[in-house]
Amino acid sequence: MTRILYHGQPNGPSFTVLAAAFEKDVALDLREFDLVAGDRHAPALPHPIEVDQSIEGEGPVFIVDGVAMTDSVFLACYLDEIGSGPALRPADPYARWQMMAWCRYVIERVAPAAACLGVAAHPPAAVPAGIASADLEQRWRDAVEGHADEARLADSRVKIAQAVEKLETQLADGRDWLMGDFSIADLETHAWLAGMRSIVPEAFAASPLTNAWEIRLRARPAVVRALGLANVAHPEAIWAPGPEINRWG
Repeated sequence: MTRILYHGQPNGPSFTVLAAAFEKDVALDLREFDLVAGDRHAPALPHPIEVDQSIEGEGPVFIVDGVAMTDSVFLACYLDEIGSGPALRPADPYARWQMMAWCRYVIERVAPAAACLGVAAHPPAAVPAGIASADLEQRWRDAVEGHADEARLADSRVKIAQAVEKLETQLADGRDWLMGDFSIADLETHAWLAGMRSIVPEAFAASPLTNAWEIRLRARPAVVRALGLANVAHPEAIWAPGPEINRWG
């Protein structure tokens, strides 16, 4: 079986999938590509609708025996199924629902806000060719041309602050990890919030539990290994357009 993971810098969705693969000791052929340059849209990669119309925006592409998959949380679930070692999802049905509900919150509210703020602070240079999704291409154009309006940026900053407040509340009972045991929720949350510390520092100004959680997470061998794949000094500052901001708020 051939397993090829095309990944960007260990930030955002690429971080989640890399760290999940290392946590589960899954053997992969790792191939770095430049998400900011639009390498995900290169003709040499498979382009099924699940990849071209991914709601995640610019993320890794995992190819198993020629079948291409994307979207970091679902890829992490796949890796959890095929890998060894402790599970990254709770076995209890209710606890698993809690974890997936948390991940959906990150996907639908935190990730779009973080991507909006990230590309506004670190805009890409040009819109790549070959983007199949019209709304993703528009997000690229907005990012390159600096069209994020202040109302959207302000709303995104509020959502990052709310996410940190949610973290503080979740960790307030003394647990080390968001779901009790370490899980995909920890990886996906860190993936999108890590780069926000320099962009929305006020959101983290009074967050001791979040700070301690991040220190624990970054000390995990799989996370150290994932972050070690960076070939830039600050991978958390590398952003390409992410999920679309929900139109309903």
